Amino acid sequence: MPKLRLHTFAMSLDGYGAGVDQDLEHPLGIGGRLLHEWAFETATFGGSGTGIDDDFAARGEVDIGATIMGRNMFGPIRGEWGDDRWRGWWGDNPPYHHDVFVLTHFPHEPIEMDGGTTFHFTDHDIETVLKRAFDAAGGLDVRLGGGVSTVRQYWRAGLIDEAHIPIVPVLLGRGERVFDDLGDALDDYEVAEVVSSPAVTHVRIVKRG
Repeated sequence: MPKLRLHTFAMSLDGYGAGVDQDLEHPLGIGGRLLHEWAFETATFGGSGTGIDDDFAARGEVDIGATIMGRNMFGPIRGEWGDDRWRGWWGDNPPYHHDVFVLTHFPHEPIEMDGGTTFHFTDHDIETVLKRAFDAAGGLDVRLGGGVSTVRQYWRAGLIDEAHIPIVPVLLGRGERVFDDLGDALDDYEVAEVVSSPAVTHVRIVKRG
């Protein structure tokens, strides 16, 4: 059965998955890039590194047929879209190459990009969006892209089947925390794998049963 998977969702040692004050100069919030420098070194994300980190990064690219993300991951714009022509952080040919569903309170016409990526903007509830994503994936898995608020919504609802959390040995001190206030939503999950490289500790969490 197809799964909802979270991959390469890095977290600082003090629990933050993003920095504060996201803008054009700080796509991941202030300090947020520190959480992903290890990934940028891997062959999967355009670097030359192989080994443990690249192995985990590559897993997130396998058998994915659609992606869900929050509006903050799509871009820094807030409120009504207005006349803004923002088309994402990734240029004319984003790395997804499939349908991407963007959660927003301000729907927008779909944006078709080069390489097969189409961004769909929806204000439907997260369960309906997940069903649309599974339909679009055509039997493959759906990747949950973030940001932190979106991940927390799906985790709180018990809809994430598998999560890869790289723990990065940095302290952000402020930002958006990943696991706060999830309560008993985590009772149905267990840690299935912990593997460390010189750069990060990879934790894989799966849904029981």
